Amino acid sequence: MSEEKMRFAFYWAASCGGCEIAVLDIDEKILDVVEHADILFWPVALDTKYKDVEEMEDNYIDVCFFNGAIRTSEQEEIAELLRERSKFLIAFGACSCHGGIPGLANMADKEEIFDAAYKNNPSVDNQEGKVPKTEVQVEEGKLTLPEFYDTVQSLDQVVDVDYYMPGCPPPTEVILNGVTAIFEGKIPEKGAVLAPEKTVCDECEYEKSEKKIKEVKRILDVKEVEDKCLLEQGLICMGPATRGGCEARCLDANMACTGCGGEPPNSMDQGAKMISALASILGIEGEEDMTEEEVDELIDQVVDITGTFYKYSLPVSLLKRKVMER
Repeated sequence: MSEEKMRFAFYWAASCGGCEIAVLDIDEKILDVVEHADILFWPVALDTKYKDVEEMEDNYIDVCFFNGAIRTSEQEEIAELLRERSKFLIAFGACSCHGGIPGLANMADKEEIFDAAYKNNPSVDNQEGKVPKTEVQVEEGKLTLPEFYDTVQSLDQVVDVDYYMPGCPPPTEVILNGVTAIFEGKIPEKGAVLAPEKTVCDECEYEKSEKKIKEVKRILDVKEVEDKCLLEQGLICMGPATRGGCEARCLDANMACTGCGGEPPNSMDQGAKMISALASILGIEGEEDMTEEEVDELIDQVVDITGTFYKYSLPVSLLKRKVMER
């Protein structure tokens, strides 16, 4: 390996794997990456093992792009190992930055999840009610599995994180700008989000107005989406409460923003910010106040409140998880 080259690592924890594909979405620019950096560890693409990383000295890896939330003991152990071996650890993608869609599992606990997956499931024939165990003795020896944690966590809830690249997956421009900044030594102060500070609304080309809406719809309830702000059409679009950098691509396809960029700057809770934004436009045109019954009717129209306002950010929200009764 050339001494001039940087040393990169990539890891995939609790996520769908889309962030791994996003790295390749930079197309021919990947050649620039390999020209300036050697990839030492990338389990999805290279035949490297955990022991290879264990044998490295601390800070041997220059930059580690870690995607996925922390769901199991194995993921936690590798996060701690890669933190020790990396000079810079980047939370790569919504799951790593905010817990992502896997974080919605925080609405249940381990027992409920195992019950749904292995017992009370019409596609499963498990009359004995067996569930995965961390250890089991067989004739050939002892088999082990990672411990499945009760709560999903973001990467920075487990280890110290240097930078964040949000998105599901991170947009190509965000990846390229971040990697270029790393190569040129122009990275900002620790803790920075390597993405624009503006919201998706700021990047959206639809014109906005102060028009009030009196009903909340789902996309399946709309026969034809008009070429104007989706919120004004009654569709919940997370654009006002979501960091941009994606150039509002979903909106270009008449698909409401679902919030994968996470909360914008100076916002403590993405869901709360969106609820506040929605409250400012809900109402009946020409009326200053709504009755309590009208407010309740509007709230009832929002199907799956948690999945709507905290689709990617429940583990890092003020709520963090559902409180389970014991």
